[in-house]
Amino acid sequence: MSIKVRYFASLKETVGRAEDELQATSPQPARSIWQQLNPDLPIPDTLLAAVNMEYVGLDTLVNDGDELAFFPPVTGG
Repeated sequence: MSIKVRYFASLKETVGRAEDELQATSPQPARSIWQQLNPDLPIPDTLLAAVNMEYVGLDTLVNDGDELAFFPPVTGG
């Protein structure tokens, strides 16, 4: 089972890479994926997640073939 994980904006700089590929044996919550791939970084309080380009909560299960994106809150003006 393969899950593509992408990091955007300042998170890309924080984790030091733009993406990861997670090999998992079962669906994983987005929160757990962050913790597995970034064990030395706490989950940011304002972390947003999207699965297949749709906003989700951090407890949402991510499945085989999904793309999970993490990004900071979007602001505009």
